[in-house]
Amino acid sequence: MIGDKRYRGNIVPLGFTLMQKYLDVGFKLKEIIIKEQHNCKSTTKWIGVKRNFLMLAHEYIFIFYK
Repeated sequence: MIGDKRYRGNIVPLGFTLMQKYLDVGFKLKEIIIKEQHNCKSTTKWIGVKRNFLMLAHEYIFIFYK
């Protein structure tokens, strides 16, 4: 599983960056599974009026074949 992250307020799409690297070396993508995160410890840090972005609440599972 891999999730995205924020850096200086911007999304860094780690999941899709990794997916593209696998595609570039010849893997074929069979499925993308998106796992929703529940009861995350950092939830209270991210939700609030003072924040101007949404919480990252999912991770990816990529299924490849060659």
